[in-house]
Amino acid sequence: MFTRKKLLVFGLISLLFLVFVTWIFSTISKTFNDISRNSQTEHIVTLAESVPSDPESFRIWKEKIESQDSGMKILFLSGDPMDNPVLETSNLQEEKLFAELKASSDFTQAIESVSYQEKFFSKNSYDVNGMVVSPVYVPLVVDDYDIAGTVIILSSDSSAKNFNSLLFFLGLIMSFAVLTAVWIAIFSREPIIGYAIIILFTIVGVFVVYPLYEAFKLSVIADGKVSLDVWKLILSQSKIWIALKNSVILGVSTATVATLVGYIFAFYTTRTVLSPRMRKFIKALANLPVISPPFSLTLALVLLFGNNGFVTKSLLGITSGPIYGLQGLLAIQTLTMFPIAFSSIEGVLQAIDATTEEASMDLRAGKLKTFLGITLPLSTPGILSAWLLVFTTAIADFANPLLLGGGFSVLSVVAYLEVVGMSRVNYGTIYALVLLLPTVLAFFVQRYWITRKSYVTVTGKPSTRLYDLTSKPVKTALGIFIGFFIAFIIALYLTILAGCFVKNWGIDYSLTLENFTEAFRRGGKSVKDTTLLAIISAPIAGILGMMASYILVRKKFPGKRLLEFLILAPFAIPGTLIGISYVLAFNKAPIILVGTGAILVIAYVIRELPFGLENGSSTLRQIDPAIEEAAADLRAGPATIFRTITLPLIRPAFVATMSYTFVRAMTAVSTIIFLVSPRWYHMTVLVYNFAENVKFGLASVMSVTLIAIVLIAFAVINLLFKHNILLEKSSTQEG
Repeated sequence: MFTRKKLLVFGLISLLFLVFVTWIFSTISKTFNDISRNSQTEHIVTLAESVPSDPESFRIWKEKIESQDSGMKILFLSGDPMDNPVLETSNLQEEKLFAELKASSDFTQAIESVSYQEKFFSKNSYDVNGMVVSPVYVPLVVDDYDIAGTVIILSSDSSAKNFNSLLFFLGLIMSFAVLTAVWIAIFSREPIIGYAIIILFTIVGVFVVYPLYEAFKLSVIADGKVSLDVWKLILSQSKIWIALKNSVILGVSTATVATLVGYIFAFYTTRTVLSPRMRKFIKALANLPVISPPFSLTLALVLLFGNNGFVTKSLLGITSGPIYGLQGLLAIQTLTMFPIAFSSIEGVLQAIDATTEEASMDLRAGKLKTFLGITLPLSTPGILSAWLLVFTTAIADFANPLLLGGGFSVLSVVAYLEVVGMSRVNYGTIYALVLLLPTVLAFFVQRYWITRKSYVTVTGKPSTRLYDLTSKPVKTALGIFIGFFIAFIIALYLTILAGCFVKNWGIDYSLTLENFTEAFRRGGKSVKDTTLLAIISAPIAGILGMMASYILVRKKFPGKRLLEFLILAPFAIPGTLIGISYVLAFNKAPIILVGTGAILVIAYVIRELPFGLENGSSTLRQIDPAIEEAAADLRAGPATIFRTITLPLIRPAFVATMSYTFVRAMTAVSTIIFLVSPRWYHMTVLVYNFAENVKFGLASVMSVTLIAIVLIAFAVINLLFKHNILLEKSSTQEG
């Protein structure tokens, strides 16, 4: 691998490239510095000509100029420049600065030039308030051509400095990228995989690590110095520990219940004999909660079961709603997040080879024993992945706890209120970083469990059917449970639908169609923007998710665990913190994205990339690597193997990732609420604004519109990505 010839070629290419880059960038830097210096000189000359001779007018002029340009400092020496001029100031900083100027090597020459009524441009530089400035000495001439004093203008050429810093930064990135590519091309056996790893590291480095670094920096920097005072203050309060305990309790409870419900739905649709229409009907209704704005169902729950809810107050006469606090949060989060578990577990159950279950039944193991000994263990990767995804989503959620939490405080809400309500971004950052602790623990527990066991069931001989593992009583019980769940979901959505035709829910229940006209008049552009950006985000997240899962499951390389952790990290971070960190990171050079549609697409992809990784990884762990190894033995390249063998087998995971990303992009709130702009607005932010202003009719119209768009998108995706007939499975009874 490492031969003398290859090392010599790499060294020669590197040397030539670095020489070329240095020459190009130094030429650009010199040209820009010359232009900037000439422009600065012209500005100072123009400024010098406007210096007033009257001392009082000069003082006003000096204050005005310094207030307009923070990079400029002006000193005034009264009297004959050759006869011990006196600095006119009471400012100790200006006196210290003048002492430095007086001790400089060219001060005498500058004073002599001023005495001849000439300007003098010093080549020396000085540090003033963290800025590097260069002085220009200007004579103050009165009407009779006598010199009344010397004006010293110290100006910072910040534009040149910033440009050179940016140029140096870009040069480093360009050199690293090119030399890494050359290294991979020369020394790597699989250059395409190497390039993919570099791309993934670059993506998470720029769009995960860098923004969080900018946000974290605010928590440890005070007055330009490193300080842990804020950390000490927050960690010494019981508030953070109570919120942390509540967050863990809520996350564990929601993840456990939602994963259980999701598994029941997935098992019922894959391991019982159902008609195709019934199966599609159940799957469609099970996915409804995840395709609506996160607070829509919460509002519907409040309208039905809140303190003034239709069911609690009007029907039951209860004045205190039972939905506030932990029990209400557990109910609404389970309802809105169990589709995440359902989607993940369903794909795993579909991929299990039914011949293993059939063999168990042939050996008279019984359906229950087959389920406990075969199906449940083989579906463990999907269960654990679903649990992790729901857990991280639940503890990072702030919309539901904000509306239903009551006195049950959680870290995500505390962080959100600190950032948005108190404008203390550093406090919010600390709360969010503490929130990472339970997520990191869950991540390592899941990885430890999965790496200790083997779950391969797809070996190149796929079964074309799924085995029915339910007896009639079990099937009836599962059907009743699922029927209750679906009925409850339908009731909530009917509440939203009814809101479209009610003039003002809770105040005026008269029927009207004006909500539709007004909603589309005010939100038509938001519908177009939201749909376009979601369409762009979905395939990007799908491709990156499958690429990441393939590399992390099938390949070994330095930094593998780090890359996996960085890709999964966005699930653990409150969306509001990601939004704020993006504003901090991408509202300045070298990357300015705030106000563009690109930053919204990036936010969508980064936030949902963990789902693609987990979904793809769960599926890949069930595919025997021997299939790919056989193709490699036949001299198929990595790209060919991935395109013709791996990708068709993980297509269900790819489609699920695309669908999920599209839905999440359409329904995002916390991440993008700080990133929207008049040019690129979002439907969910508009729904939130309508609801906040008690315009429930308009909010309902936009919610129903959003749901309709997502359902249409699902239909198009299913049409474009039909199941492979070789992988299509149907449940069969024992016979």
